[in-house]
Amino acid sequence: MLIREQIEEREKFFLSPFATLSINSKGRIFPEEECTIRTCFQRDRDRIIHSKAFRRLKHKTQVFVAPEGDHYRTRLTHTLEVSQIARTISRALSLNEDLTEAIALGHDLGHTPFGHMGEKVLDDLAKAYGLKGFSHAEQSLRVIDKIERDGKGLNLTYEVREGILQHTKGQVDLRFCYAKRISETLEGEVVRISDVIAYLNHDLDDALRAKIIKEDEIPYKVISILGKTHRERINTMVQNLVYNSINSPVLKFDPIILDAMEELRRFLYEVLYINQQVKSENQRVELLLTGLFEYFYKNPSKIPSPFSKEDKVVGIIDYIAGMTDRYAIELFEEIHIPKPWRFF
Repeated sequence: MLIREQIEEREKFFLSPFATLSINSKGRIFPEEECTIRTCFQRDRDRIIHSKAFRRLKHKTQVFVAPEGDHYRTRLTHTLEVSQIARTISRALSLNEDLTEAIALGHDLGHTPFGHMGEKVLDDLAKAYGLKGFSHAEQSLRVIDKIERDGKGLNLTYEVREGILQHTKGQVDLRFCYAKRISETLEGEVVRISDVIAYLNHDLDDALRAKIIKEDEIPYKVISILGKTHRERINTMVQNLVYNSINSPVLKFDPIILDAMEELRRFLYEVLYINQQVKSENQRVELLLTGLFEYFYKNPSKIPSPFSKEDKVVGIIDYIAGMTDRYAIELFEEIHIPKPWRFF
């Protein structure tokens, strides 16, 4: 037997009956010869890690735009934290860890520069020019299918693509959105929940580091139920989810834990995400991204390949969404900021 086939056989014996077996994958958009060593989900994970979009995540904002300090999260460190949490949960529940990791590592490949403000600006521009809007989850799938490898795409499996597309669904009120299953695979559900566990905790940690939030301002319900420290809160959420979800086709928290998580989410929105200090750069982000969009709309020949292959507006949004914060700033300065005359 090939090494891949041995791994596939082990999955049948050691994984949960609710896990997604590699051998049962619905396959790729374009059929390929299988690897002799790696399963299909292992190959997907490797393709994501080696992609340009994945490398660019290290220079994309999570919450704070251009923070002064080396320890604030970026989109890449967020992705790695989601992956770590998701793998822990998957392993504890005997799910397919390779599938889980691939979804987690790819879930934010389509995120814009400047965090959620960048996403809002592109969403507004897309709607203003006749498109249905912009979603970073849908954009992640476009990156995977149509942008990476000079437009050839990564040709990932159906299960990874579906998990990435569904990872943001139902994050309005945590008490209700995790009472039902959304992703087709349990591994996709693990990533969906791990994304929330990660951002609730690391955004609070970053806000404390930036002194936007003080320890004594954290709601008592959060401290008393989830824990006093960053480590305790993650541990409480992960352990509660695991012990409530063993041998189950759905993932479940105790209601009291979900209620405390929702309290933390509401608190962060009130004091962090709409905080004037954090939002102080939003107007400049809007000016910058709108300025880039309008320039390329008037000069479509300047849109590089492969972004120029489809509709002009789609191509511009694809191009801007893929930019890092610093590249967007440098490009805006190059286009719109006058240069001093040089006399020789």
